[in-house]
Amino acid sequence: MAEYNRLFEEEYGIKEKVINFVNQREEELLKRFKEFSDVSQYNQVKILKAMQEEDLKSTDFNWTTGYGYGDIGRDKVERIFSRIFKTEDSLVRPNIVSGTHAITIALKSVLKHGDHFVSITSTPYDTLQKVIGLRGNSEDSLINSGLEYSEVPLLEDNKIDISNIKNYIKDNTTLAILQRSTGYSNRRAFTVSELKEAVDEVRKINPDIKIFVDNCYGEFTEIIEPSEIGIDIMAGSLIKNPGGGLAYTGGYITGDSKLIEKSANILTAPGIGKDCGLTFGMTRQILQGLFLSPKIVEDALKGATLFAKCFEDLGFSSIPSSTDKRSDIVTAIKLGDSEILETFCKYIQFSSPVDSQFTPIPWDMPGYDDQVIMAAGDFIEGSSIELSADGPMREPYYVYFQGGLSYYHIKFALINLLNALDKNKLIEINY
Repeated sequence: MAEYNRLFEEEYGIKEKVINFVNQREEELLKRFKEFSDVSQYNQVKILKAMQEEDLKSTDFNWTTGYGYGDIGRDKVERIFSRIFKTEDSLVRPNIVSGTHAITIALKSVLKHGDHFVSITSTPYDTLQKVIGLRGNSEDSLINSGLEYSEVPLLEDNKIDISNIKNYIKDNTTLAILQRSTGYSNRRAFTVSELKEAVDEVRKINPDIKIFVDNCYGEFTEIIEPSEIGIDIMAGSLIKNPGGGLAYTGGYITGDSKLIEKSANILTAPGIGKDCGLTFGMTRQILQGLFLSPKIVEDALKGATLFAKCFEDLGFSSIPSSTDKRSDIVTAIKLGDSEILETFCKYIQFSSPVDSQFTPIPWDMPGYDDQVIMAAGDFIEGSSIELSADGPMREPYYVYFQGGLSYYHIKFALINLLNALDKNKLIEINY
């Protein structure tokens, strides 16, 4: 509409041709957007039903002090998560500081000295590599603590090599791990059906092997979750999809009750487990964010797909493509140029509601070998369900774009970014 275009031009200096370019791609994606909406509606009702079945009350938002004894709301949060993910038990706590922390606890709940564990989905995300001991020299890494590790390479088309899994299973293999999301890689997220193929193969080889899934960035992007395909334990972060942009911090672990008990003992101490631990008044934010998360995930998927479509039509490649089935909120765009990567992150930052006045620069981020540039003008620091983009400063200069609490905000950020790239002659928009 004319008012929309005039606002963009007067307040941000955006050319009408850029707006028209994006609007045309949006029209072409309406059928895909309907698919995201259908999944969102299903997951919204699923979460609503879980809260109703647990008789969620306003008094459940009260919280205790000290040790956190008798925190009814805390226990109810964990039962709601278990209902949603169809598991025996869950550990949902604000003192789980990140997705990597939740994953580490989950792995340690299974592994003991001398065990072998295998990654079915090739090399895990960068931060987990230091946990395992593939990078860095921490004495506390899993390998340096007496564990064996191996990983199954992906096929040339970046699919899971199902037939090769048996060659990496040993007599002392106790755990198989799968990473659903892209991470800092050049593959798309694995769908739940693809993960199930791997799970079924591991069960066929040795039914006693425990199976773990890193579900970060994937929650509520499909109708079913990996926890429903026969795995033992799963973990994720509350400042990604399930927190809905409202959770201040925290993570979740869900699955087999015995493994959740062990996870709780690792998080606190044996004999304390799940019985203690303050929620710090976060029960309301965690559950309200969870309730909103299907719609926010829907908007993030729509925005990510629009980004992919626009950059594809400008000659770049994206993973997943605008036509691929999606199983997480991350889009990796192969930019091939360090200046374009820096400009991309700068204009995501400049388009943010918080800290828009700051210019992101590459820096030595903890847990990474290469410098990383990161744009995150978030209400919750580090919240990947909010509009954010980042990438390691290494060839071929992929940017990893994710999140957005509102589709309209994501669309504006795209228009602002493309305008800057066109103005600086890093791309050319002819429309």
